[in-house]
Amino acid sequence: MAARDDTGAPVRLPDRVRRVVSIVPSLTETVAATAPELLAGATDWCTHPEGLDVPRVRGTKNPDLERIIALRPDVVVGNTEENRPADVEALRAAGVAVWMTRIRTVEEALASLRRMLAEACRVPAAPGWLEEASRVWSRVAPGEPRAAVIPIWRRPWMVVGRDTFTGDVLSRLGVSNVYAGHPERYPKIPLDELNAAGADLVVLPDEPYRFTEDDGPECFPGLDAALVSGRLLTWYGPSLVEAPAVLAGRLAAARPR
Repeated sequence: MAARDDTGAPVRLPDRVRRVVSIVPSLTETVAATAPELLAGATDWCTHPEGLDVPRVRGTKNPDLERIIALRPDVVVGNTEENRPADVEALRAAGVAVWMTRIRTVEEALASLRRMLAEACRVPAAPGWLEEASRVWSRVAPGEPRAAVIPIWRRPWMVVGRDTFTGDVLSRLGVSNVYAGHPERYPKIPLDELNAAGADLVVLPDEPYRFTEDDGPECFPGLDAALVSGRLLTWYGPSLVEAPAVLAGRLAAARPR
């Protein structure tokens, strides 16, 4: 049976899916929390749920393609931002079905995960956590309006730009991204420009770069700093349930360091 993934690519799938390999941490947690018996492989960066015991296939940007093929998946699930087109095409050329998600907003995340579970993984009903995530986000009220820079890396400094899931999460909580209009999605911006961008807040996640109390806030004198969980800010999966309340609390507690 053929279905179309988020990119419109046709994906031929068996009537019953028994083996899923995930090459994105968020999608790994999604499958593991919904139908753990299906998960046949995951990346080295797939840290949730804790204690996950499945074969590992290296990283999102350098997956071990031979290892994935040897695991005989019915489908590999990936994401257009996290995975390289060359790896996706190599898997497809080897006869492996690959289902790609494309997620840039909370709304897209909820819809994409629902489709992936139903069509790519053949899960018969939406899981309770996904229904709860939909309810939670439908009730989110923005907090105090803030303008923020959102670094994801330093040396060089890189920040969240346009059309990102992270930016949409924060906008729903009342935080506007001062680089939302940048032509790049993750631009490299010199530190002096970041400090002159007109923000009153810097949001510092603990991944992909691990910003901490002692590593990051000191570079933004005069700005309130919010240190937040990268998983809650950037992952789309079961973490969506707790993300709004926890992030809102961290944003409300932001202060100069």
